[in-house]
Amino acid sequence: MGTVHARSLDPLPMQGPELGVQADDLDLVEPEHEPQQEVLENKDVVVQHVHIDGLGRTKEDILTYEIADVFRAKNLIDVMKKSHDARQRLLRLGIFRQVEVVIDTAEGADALPNGLDVTFEVKELRRMTGSYNTMVGNNEGSMVLGLKLPNIFGRAEKLTFQFSYGTKETSYGLSFFKPQPGHFERNFSVNIYKVTGQFPWSSLRETDRGISTEFSFPIWRTNHTLKWEGVWRELGCLARTASFAVREESGHSLKSSLSHAMVIDTRNSPILPKKGALLKINQELAGYTGGDASFLKEDFEIQLNKRLFWDSVLSASLWGGMLLAIGDKPTSICDRFYLGGPTSVRGFSMYSIGPQSEGDYLGGEAYWAGGLHLYTPLPFRPGRGGFGDLFRTHFFLNAGNLCNLNYGEGPRAHLSKLAECIRWSYGAGIVLRLGNIARLELNYCIPMGVQSGDRICDGVQFGAGIRFL
Repeated sequence: MGTVHARSLDPLPMQGPELGVQADDLDLVEPEHEPQQEVLENKDVVVQHVHIDGLGRTKEDILTYEIADVFRAKNLIDVMKKSHDARQRLLRLGIFRQVEVVIDTAEGADALPNGLDVTFEVKELRRMTGSYNTMVGNNEGSMVLGLKLPNIFGRAEKLTFQFSYGTKETSYGLSFFKPQPGHFERNFSVNIYKVTGQFPWSSLRETDRGISTEFSFPIWRTNHTLKWEGVWRELGCLARTASFAVREESGHSLKSSLSHAMVIDTRNSPILPKKGALLKINQELAGYTGGDASFLKEDFEIQLNKRLFWDSVLSASLWGGMLLAIGDKPTSICDRFYLGGPTSVRGFSMYSIGPQSEGDYLGGEAYWAGGLHLYTPLPFRPGRGGFGDLFRTHFFLNAGNLCNLNYGEGPRAHLSKLAECIRWSYGAGIVLRLGNIARLELNYCIPMGVQSGDRICDGVQFGAGIRFL
């Protein structure tokens, strides 16, 4: 947290021998702290000037919106609070590596007796920065190299190049980010990318080359993202033993889609929350803006977290989705849903639930999955207040189903089919939180409701990722 410097508005009383005042002549009275506190909190002040020192390539107009609230402060405490809030907003822009605040009495010919000057001392980021880090996905890891040009045009724009090499996926892309002045949450971005992924559960290799544009904005307590994506997809077999159903899917396709995402997130942590709720709804419509893929896709995610006694947490989650083909062409294997594995229905192998052909899993057009979890501290609380707080014991019950639907049968038949052949599992284990980046799980799982063709992981199962059921 930065430092807020403030000088007193009133001169300090002076006394001593050089002023002709002897200590014996003074009536010493205990200082009254209440009146001083009242002066600090209630004395009216006026912020006359706000200065920003240290600007180089940054345009001043983009900063005016971030510091405007400082002028509305009515007393010294309010000035300090609003100055701190303005500092946080300046740092959020991602163009400064350091911001300090100095509050002083106003100077100059127009200075008022109760006037204040506020100065923000900033240090801009370099014109070009590089980064190297590792990233954890859903049961996969990758090395990421990045090159970033922050504040490229002086108004918090950002140009980023990123290369990622992972265990199942390799990608590189170029993105441009532009926030709306005064409303950082409203932003626009353009991305150009190439992604090559391997999906051994389907004996499939996929290469995507595409471009996308996104516009993100908040409405009340919700965050929304509108997106258009055009992608050239190339599918191929990962092995010679790939099934005929996968070989049929091989080849090239073009997808052009419009999508919308809405998120309400009140959790205190996205990785291992102790309280709060999450609601996420996604819709995607492909085919109406071109391309040869035509479908409507809907999915949602709900999570509720409740803190209990002894620092334990009860968590419940529900996922679901449907994919509807538009026209006579069937849906593609790369657009369908997949279920199973240490990040969804535990006790089953990765994405190994539902329709399959000769051992290759083809995904489904409808699914649901639910989970009930109890997280508690480690027995006897070793390392309490330190490293031990990153670990939690974990008791879980998971269930779900994935299938294809005949959309001519009606909603009741759909629900009946989703309720048939439910896979479920239960078990216990240990969870390690890696900051707010990812989490690791080591569980002992007991799968139940196993159907013909499902692959199970009966016993110890390890999982790593950022999104867990």
